[in-house]
Amino acid sequence: MNQVVFNFHDVILLMTAMLCIFFALLLVITNPPNNTSNYFLAAFLVAHAFIPLHELMQWGAEFKLHARAHLSSVYFLGGSAYFVDAMLLYFYVKSLVFRDFHLRPRDAWHLLPVGLFLLFILLAFYRYPLAIRLDWIHREIFVYSPAYISVDMLCKLLRVAYCVACLQLIVKYRDLLKATHSNIEKVDIVWLRLLVIGFLVVTVMESILGLAKLIGVFMNYDFQHYDLWIFEFIGLSGYYVLFMLVCTLVFTSMRYFSNFEAVRQKEANKKPGPEKLLNPELADKIDSTMRAQKPYLEPDLTLDMLAETLAMPAKDLSMVINRHFNHNFYEFINGYRIEEAKKRLADVQNKAKTITDIYLEVGFNSKSVFNTFFKKLVGMTPSEYRQRQTDH
Repeated sequence: MNQVVFNFHDVILLMTAMLCIFFALLLVITNPPNNTSNYFLAAFLVAHAFIPLHELMQWGAEFKLHARAHLSSVYFLGGSAYFVDAMLLYFYVKSLVFRDFHLRPRDAWHLLPVGLFLLFILLAFYRYPLAIRLDWIHREIFVYSPAYISVDMLCKLLRVAYCVACLQLIVKYRDLLKATHSNIEKVDIVWLRLLVIGFLVVTVMESILGLAKLIGVFMNYDFQHYDLWIFEFIGLSGYYVLFMLVCTLVFTSMRYFSNFEAVRQKEANKKPGPEKLLNPELADKIDSTMRAQKPYLEPDLTLDMLAETLAMPAKDLSMVINRHFNHNFYEFINGYRIEEAKKRLADVQNKAKTITDIYLEVGFNSKSVFNTFFKKLVGMTPSEYRQRQTDH
């Protein structure tokens, strides 16, 4: 066999598909019990594997000729993966953020776009005789038809919307984390944010490509008789970026997942109830315990841990902190830490200790966070405060 079936660009597509399948199987086989996130990631990878295969069938060098000859019965069906991969990425991020996330019947509406796409392909393509379909495939009539390009454009916009929704979840997650954790710096979500942004960039590039095709259709542009190098450049760039993103997604998610601190979805989505009377006695009890036992010195103190120390439900403690002290848990705990840091900075017995020693002793694990809180609450830097106490 002396035929060239793949060029280098096609090899990248094939490697992307194989990589997705391989790591999807690995995730399923090695998945810990009750770990929903890895199943969503595996499903995303499987769906994503069909995208490069679909692209190979349509645009591969020699491969598209073999596909047209032998795979005409499934032509265009691989395009359905475009309607589910971003959706599965969204569910993956959501299952990471919320520890109690599970699919509900109303989530089935997410499958509506792919169902409409398959119905469109059935009515616009597969209802015609095989001879007509083969002619459309070989002459690339259907793929450049106004209907197909319009549907393709809507698909690309849908993927952008899902990526934006992923970013919104990540931003929301950081705020929710402050309601239950006193130190959020150890939770590394930069990798997840960068990956979602990477996929967003790719989907935006594809949307630009789809928009250019759509404009060309309405301007009666003959795609088959012009040098479409810009389309080819955008498409090929997307192939390589996707290959790198898939590699990065798999390795980073497997590396950082164990350190991901999820929050509870039910509490995050719970609407505030009617205002209750403030309980000054309970607030005083909390304040007295904080000053006497100093639980805030524990760097990884959480709302549940403090609630156990105070022998009260976590939701009641959270309500008192929010309504009486007018802070979230993160600000509440770090406020006490700053008070303790002020005492230690002013104590002459701690003269030999560095500021780093002191902020670590009082429960901070980040110098930048310590300096930010100190400047906000005291009105000066820790060094300036210490110097003033020494001068006095």
